[in-house]
Amino acid sequence: MKLLFHLSAAIVFFISCSSSPGKKNSVNEMTGPYTTKKEKQLFFPVTAYIKGQLFDIKEKGVTPLKYTTIKNHTDSAWIQINDMPAAVKEFLYPEIDSNNLVSLFGEKRFLDQTINAFTFTYDPTGVLPDSMQLKHWDVYINPETNKVKRVFIKKEIEGKKTMLLTWQSDKYCMLITILNIPDGSTVIEKEEKIMWDF
Repeated sequence: MKLLFHLSAAIVFFISCSSSPGKKNSVNEMTGPYTTKKEKQLFFPVTAYIKGQLFDIKEKGVTPLKYTTIKNHTDSAWIQINDMPAAVKEFLYPEIDSNNLVSLFGEKRFLDQTINAFTFTYDPTGVLPDSMQLKHWDVYINPETNKVKRVFIKKEIEGKKTMLLTWQSDKYCMLITILNIPDGSTVIEKEEKIMWDF
């Protein structure tokens, strides 16, 4: 519960620090003869949030149900609570927070009225190191409750695979593995949906 309280406090702080989408002269964009440095970016702590969700699932004692789809064939199986971190381990690193990725990624914030969410989008600001598999992520926050609605993460593994994670808060997560074919086409290798809200 303490972890959830701290995450909620961080979200409220994070939202209150964000600039209005229509505002042209935010602190981040100010320039002039007396401005020497930009305000440090504060990234939403995505990894801590997912770990908090995993902790919450364990605390509730819910046994998640996993659906695996390969070539249009779907199987289902119950997952032990302690196996949940292993099921999403690819998306628990690198740590997504304000400390280690601000030099590689930039943030865009806006209110998306079509989905009724504050949207925080993160993309590379330049060429990423070869070892960096993380390519993009989004955080969607309910503007009325200031709670996370959904998280989306994209990783690429040596140009051969694309891995996508959609984390629907307090309900389920979806992992999709896409094979990148040399001719430029793609094919879905596997889809996994893990549910814990029934």
